[in-house]
Amino acid sequence: MKLSNIFDNIPPTSKKEIFNTLFQNRDIKIERIVSYGQTSAVDFWYDQEENEFVLLFEGKAEIEFEDKIVTLKSGDYLLIPKHKKHRVSYTALEQTTIWLAIFFT
Repeated sequence: MKLSNIFDNIPPTSKKEIFNTLFQNRDIKIERIVSYGQTSAVDFWYDQEENEFVLLFEGKAEIEFEDKIVTLKSGDYLLIPKHKKHRVSYTALEQTTIWLAIFFT
């Protein structure tokens, strides 16, 4: 057993988004994502083979779907079904955005 904290080892700023896999097996992947204003490329859409549960611990973000944009603030969560095309259209510039993403079949 190993105790860890979701807020450990987060630099105050970074030019790149930070992805840390917290746990993974053949059925599930749990990932911490730290964003500093990064977004998906303009013409890029995720079209994933897995469902994705996203929880925003801190910050602000927008996830764009083909038919709408969902705004997330601290504490909000969202289930994105597999093959639902989406992209990150906004993360806060003025504060760190900390996500928990759980990918599962």
